[in-house]
Amino acid sequence: MKNNTLLDNLKGYKKKRDAVILAHNYTIREVQDAADFCGDSLELAKKAKTVTQKVILFCGVRFMAETAKILNPEKTVLMPDYHAGCPMADMISAEDVRRLRNTYPGAAVICYVNSTAEVKAESDVCCTSSNAASVVGKFPVTQPVVFVPDKFLGRFVASQLNRSIHCWEGYCPVHQRINPEMIAESKIRYPGAEVIVHPECHDKVCATADKVLSTGQMIAYLKEKQQGTFIIGTETGMLYPLQKNSPSAGLYAVSDEVICPNMKKNTLKKMVSALEKMETVVTVSEDIALRARKSLEAML
Repeated sequence: MKNNTLLDNLKGYKKKRDAVILAHNYTIREVQDAADFCGDSLELAKKAKTVTQKVILFCGVRFMAETAKILNPEKTVLMPDYHAGCPMADMISAEDVRRLRNTYPGAAVICYVNSTAEVKAESDVCCTSSNAASVVGKFPVTQPVVFVPDKFLGRFVASQLNRSIHCWEGYCPVHQRINPEMIAESKIRYPGAEVIVHPECHDKVCATADKVLSTGQMIAYLKEKQQGTFIIGTETGMLYPLQKNSPSAGLYAVSDEVICPNMKKNTLKKMVSALEKMETVVTVSEDIALRARKSLEAML
């Protein structure tokens, strides 16, 4: 089925279901163009909390759709492909968090939003890559901090705040592919280019970059700059919204291999099918949702 037909069908089912489409910056360009709102994890969480439609079609990965459901228990949240998961989120369990609390008594447990609802429910507060330093900075320097599940984001925050943080050994397999050699090669290929990387990258990569920014922060930064040449160290899908917002900038991916296969599972065809069949519906148990909502509300 051609894209124009799919878009027509999508528009019709959106109206019929009273639906809104939210999409992450890493999804394919056709999905981003069809969405009512695109953003990073923080922007999407904020937007999900304000939508008035009865149905949210969430184009991203499962933890993001869970977050939308937790923040909007009265709405129906759908995913185009329920198999779009997050390997980082699967690297820690609720039981792991409980063990960490026993290991570090009195510690504040700060949970990166890239985590399951069960892990959020065991945490004190959530954060995203764009506000992690701000969230951690709210806690007294005398209080121990446990950061889960992303060790690289945790280490970056620790370096920014010059404080000790106990980090879980999780990571994003996509961003871990980026290494200092890639950055060095890109600098040779594009002399004078400014290097911007995501804080999920290895700390050695972050140390070589000119800027370490979340995807939302990247868009805002390049909007302000508009001109110049930039090497972008994050999932390759990010270049599309960056170029749309800063058409005069020269943008180059640090590598064409930095691709999240789960984000790419979201397609126009699956979006139409999700609204037509009203599946797959995202559910979170009431007990888990109630506790997870507290940590998300604390973040927001």
